[in-house]
Amino acid sequence: MSTVRLARPPRHLRRRGRTVALFLGPFLLLFVTMYLAPIGYTLYQSFFRMHRDGLGLTAPTRVFAGLSNYGTALGDPSFRGSLLRVLLIGLVQVPLMLLLALGLALLLDARSTPFKRFFRLAFFLPYALPGVVGALMWSYLVAPGLSPITAAAHHLGLHLDLTSDAMLAPIIGNMLTWGWTGYNMLIIYSALQAIPAELSEAATMDGCSAWGTAWRIKVPLVRPALVLTTVFSIIGTAQLYNEPAILHNVAPNLSSAYTPILAAYGQIDANNFNAAAAESVLLAALAFVLSFGFLRIVQRRGAAL
Repeated sequence: MSTVRLARPPRHLRRRGRTVALFLGPFLLLFVTMYLAPIGYTLYQSFFRMHRDGLGLTAPTRVFAGLSNYGTALGDPSFRGSLLRVLLIGLVQVPLMLLLALGLALLLDARSTPFKRFFRLAFFLPYALPGVVGALMWSYLVAPGLSPITAAAHHLGLHLDLTSDAMLAPIIGNMLTWGWTGYNMLIIYSALQAIPAELSEAATMDGCSAWGTAWRIKVPLVRPALVLTTVFSIIGTAQLYNEPAILHNVAPNLSSAYTPILAAYGQIDANNFNAAAAESVLLAALAFVLSFGFLRIVQRRGAAL
């Protein structure tokens, strides 16, 4: 009875495999320990709760709670309101920001635009600033008694309160647009730079205007970049934290559960870590559903075209 012996891979393939493992090893280690492990631990904690017996004089014990933490989170009006709030902010702010980023990228890509390097740096500079610094700056611009915008409106006979309940969402959306438009513009502009110049030259020779060239040639070709920036923006809006957390210092009427992450952070302050884990998982699920749903819609429309 003969046995079949598998041939060993050639030496150069084994060496290449070791090289790949050497380069990918640190990344995989960090990815597992800093990304997958915390996600798994959060999901695990969301199925438990702390149980206290009697008068609470003894140490609490951790018991399996099933989906009760998720039911409590979804039954909390403040948490449901935070989810709805980021949805409404994203529905308005994300399209406006991406339209502005696309317009700025097209302007930078136009041949007749002067001082391109200066404007590219100026548009990108807000993103280069730390988010907390930008939020502090905007807090000064809208704070009652300090805001130069409010003072200018007062001189015109207008009473303007930029920290009222009705103005909080527009102010936060404006802060997000100011901070992230340059980042998205740079991604779209990089995609525009990859378009062969021959296409624009051929369109010009055919009598196509600059607007027509941008709309009919450039915008369709940067569609993958637009999809990418939209997905990033959806995930970023769901994770909204810095802006409302800083703005709360000058707008006490801003709820401590204004966004889902603020709501989860409030649970941590109350030492209810399992509820915070459940709310974090629900937020992650919402971001996944929105981003995946958007990708599916884009793929279907692309297939239809």
